[in-house]
Amino acid sequence: MLKMNIAVNNSVHLIGYLGRNPEMITFKNGSLTKLNLATSMGFKNKKGEWQTKTQWHKLIAWNAQGEIMEKYLKKGSRIAVVGSLEYNQYEDKNGIQRTIAQIVVNNFQMLDKKEKS
Repeated sequence: MLKMNIAVNNSVHLIGYLGRNPEMITFKNGSLTKLNLATSMGFKNKKGEWQTKTQWHKLIAWNAQGEIMEKYLKKGSRIAVVGSLEYNQYEDKNGIQRTIAQIVVNNFQMLDKKEKS
């Protein structure tokens, strides 16, 4: 039996590119920033041809973290994200129950190369 010294509960680590500019929503008691992150994986199919599979992830960041993301990131920015996976249910305009998965950002790092001034 494998014994693990580290317990990791609900931890998501992703590196990818933003699909659009961050969108910040301000409330009376704070702010929420929404982002879409694309991650890609390359592989060869049965014919030996190179294929790319892209997955899209919804991210949210609260308050100061989100404000920094909104200020410095833009569509196409490359970032590394650490967060937790969260599921929320809502009722759409047709009365159908839907579930959405999103990653709540705990930490991130900008990976774009600095522009020369």
